[in-house]
Amino acid sequence: MAKVKTYNSKYVMVALGNHSVSGLADDSFLTIESLGNGILSKSGCDGEVSRAVDPNSQYSVKVTLLQTSDSNKWLQKMHNLDKDTGDGTFPVMVKDIKGGMLFQADEAWVVKETPRQFGKDTNNREWEIQTGSAQMKDE
Repeated sequence: MAKVKTYNSKYVMVALGNHSVSGLADDSFLTIESLGNGILSKSGCDGEVSRAVDPNSQYSVKVTLLQTSDSNKWLQKMHNLDKDTGDGTFPVMVKDIKGGMLFQADEAWVVKETPRQFGKDTNNREWEIQTGSAQMKDE
């Protein structure tokens, strides 16, 4: 018999430096994507194939927050610090406690300010964070 498995978004923890992210969006709130090209291949005229491993281990981490989240202020503060002094980098850790996924990078930074929308209802804000060398593991 197949085993039943359950995902619970409450068990996905996001830490940016010493800040624990809260106020995550009501639907998709986290996207982690490699910036490298993985394994590249090329085929010669005679059909010989050669491969190259892209050494780029950088990632893009997109965090979507509720408009009212205190984490918006923290990310804006770090972006401002980075623009002013170059000292706005921080480590990133994402852990799915139930699913066993772990993502971590020693250095990351906010790419740019998030667009601001205002209306009758609250809106989400998406922040893009890029990392230096990072690792993604399924535990």
